[in-house]
Amino acid sequence: MDKFTEAYIECALWSSMDDLDEPLDKNYGPDDIAPEALARIEADCTKFQEENKVDLSCYEHPLYSADELGGHDFWLSRNGHGSGFFDRTDRLPKEVCDRLQEAACKFRECDLYVGDDGLIYLA
Repeated sequence: MDKFTEAYIECALWSSMDDLDEPLDKNYGPDDIAPEALARIEADCTKFQEENKVDLSCYEHPLYSADELGGHDFWLSRNGHGSGFFDRTDRLPKEVCDRLQEAACKFRECDLYVGDDGLIYLA
């Protein structure tokens, strides 16, 4: 799994809550994601990276790689969180942020949930 997808999953687990309003990353990790959900995540991340390769390569940050920031922001932007690609104008030209935000919003929103079998699925 590439760094972009790893960061996407990390952000998804961090920003999603279980039935007790605890962040999923408190009790779950990437290994808890159901195979079919993981396949969809990987497909979405691959498609987004392929379609936005040039703009994603513009990311610069002293602590995180372009892939780490891109995966993180893809999850946030596609799901309408209060941060994401649009929030990176301190590091990227506005037109790059706008293109990445628009591209992310073309993917439908999705949520994580814990199934009865204890695995994490996408809704």
